[in-house]
Amino acid sequence: MKISVMALVASVGMAASAVAAEIAPTAVTYTDGAVEQSLTGVAGNPEEGAKIIGSKKLGNCVACHQVTALADVPWQGGIGPVLDGAGDRWSEAELRGIVANAKMMFEGTMMPAFYKDTGFIRPGKAFTGEAADDTLGPLLSAQQVEDVVAYLATLKD
Repeated sequence: MKISVMALVASVGMAASAVAAEIAPTAVTYTDGAVEQSLTGVAGNPEEGAKIIGSKKLGNCVACHQVTALADVPWQGGIGPVLDGAGDRWSEAELRGIVANAKMMFEGTMMPAFYKDTGFIRPGKAFTGEAADDTLGPLLSAQQVEDVVAYLATLKD
């Protein structure tokens, strides 16, 4: 019984440390644009990732990209590459880097950084004085990035 209780306590502690292991946007390590380490230590949920990609209030990825599997989401864009086959074209680490901050892999891309909280340019301050202050958080949470990556990894040719 003592061993079982100890094992339970250890597993709960490990689970808590996995949640506590979230990497802050400023602490993400990019290697040639890829991010090897999970941002949360928790596996992404592909079903949630699909919702984020298609949601106008969250990722809104379909504003620029097309995803055949999300054909029920209207007004898909043609600015970025079609995401069909993304799981074959890029590794999980590359997908994580692209979603977190595509500019680290693709210089000059128009794609926004979804996991960034510093270095924003706000011309509105000079023109209207009404731009947001400097305390903006990332567009997506670390877990939402992991969910999007999990979904994109399922898109195979």
